[in-house]
Amino acid sequence: MLIEENKPLAPFTTFGIGGPARWFVEATSEEEIAEAAAWAGERGVALFVLGGGSNLLVADAGFKGLVVRVALCGITAMDPDQPDALNQTGQKIYQAAAGEEWDHFVERTVQDNCAGVECLAGIPGSVGGTPVQNVGAYGQEVASAIERVRTFDLQEHSFHEFAASECGFTYRRSRFNSADCGRYVVTRVDYRLTPGGAPTLRYADLQRAFPEGIKPLLAEVAAQVRRVRQTKGMLMVEGDPDCRSAGSFFKNPVVTDEELRQIAAGSEKEPPRFPAGPEAENLGRVKVPAAWLIEQAGFAKGYTLGAAAVSSRHTLALINRGEASAADVLALARQITAAVVKRFGIRLEMEPVMMGF
Repeated sequence: MLIEENKPLAPFTTFGIGGPARWFVEATSEEEIAEAAAWAGERGVALFVLGGGSNLLVADAGFKGLVVRVALCGITAMDPDQPDALNQTGQKIYQAAAGEEWDHFVERTVQDNCAGVECLAGIPGSVGGTPVQNVGAYGQEVASAIERVRTFDLQEHSFHEFAASECGFTYRRSRFNSADCGRYVVTRVDYRLTPGGAPTLRYADLQRAFPEGIKPLLAEVAAQVRRVRQTKGMLMVEGDPDCRSAGSFFKNPVVTDEELRQIAAGSEKEPPRFPAGPEAENLGRVKVPAAWLIEQAGFAKGYTLGAAAVSSRHTLALINRGEASAADVLALARQITAAVVKRFGIRLEMEPVMMGF
């Protein structure tokens, strides 16, 4: 295990922002993750687990502890003769190492004609980050396809596997970024997908692309999702300035009927809304697009504040125009948050993980 000192972190993030890690290690096996955790524990230094860096803002001063970059690779589509290869509903099990590029995994499953994550194509980052945030887009969430999550427990220094029902999945949340935040390192995620299954076509952009009566292939749906993401600056394309971001910077707020009326009172337009989800805590609530709230509060696409800006293609993304600092991005985020509170009384929640603040 090679531990480096004062390692620049900006190159490991899609924002391209942030200072150095005091210590840095790239773990390519579960044994190295355990070894790195022991190294940090023995020296009493903080530990941060880094995945694909696509949902992360690193402080300008960097991180004073040990950063462990998870680089475990490999995808196993379990042989049909194996006991756990197919669950009781005939779905196929894929075991994906946490360091695998997420879009590579999606492409593999689509090529195998297994449905369940095709609408999540084009999302940057690694497999290990998907259960932490319960990644979702275009009508799908990973929670609906995860079978189990294998982890290393930093408190008990042992490996533990969680069934999907034990992960506490809700909108953009799981036990791994809420009640147990910072406790577990994801090392592998098992997905259960449907061989020959139909693609999910709940999202309006996909329904327009594939009108009723047309039965697209999973690969066609994944390709269309990538095209839509690119029009919104949400696809990583080298040289595209709108790609220097962490994707959606704010979560779509889940509001009560009373809060929805409050939002309506603050706008001349009827606020758009969509179902908040089937969870018990969401009964009687709806989601309101954060992008709409931001636009109504006076922030158009391309709005700039120093070296930080709102994406020219999607109001929900904040971007690094080239030389932005973490302080620049946070100043813009706070300006937006304050304006939405003033206009609608709703406080937007930032989505990226903050390191070193």
